[in-house]
Amino acid sequence: MSDNVSPLRQPADSAGVVALTRELAGLIVAALNLEVTPGDIGPDQPLYGEGLGLDSIDILEIALVVSKQYGVQLRADSEENTRIFASLRQLAEYVNAHRTK
Repeated sequence: MSDNVSPLRQPADSAGVVALTRELAGLIVAALNLEVTPGDIGPDQPLYGEGLGLDSIDILEIALVVSKQYGVQLRADSEENTRIFASLRQLAEYVNAHRTK
């Protein structure tokens, strides 16, 4: 019975997150005027600290851009922020699940 599940269901969702990941990388580079290309940001590379080297002010700027672009409300005092901003992939998955635009 599980053989009747459409094989396109999972890849279509994954493809959307992959495209969103690339889009977010571009937004991050543009918003922060980084000296890297969006392709240089690995999807699982940490955004904060040791990875991309962003600090709390950078994260706030990203949150603002994401809010404007996708309608996702990110709160500075949210306990989820550590998980959301752990990597580009985590951010993309969160935006994909919560976007209103």
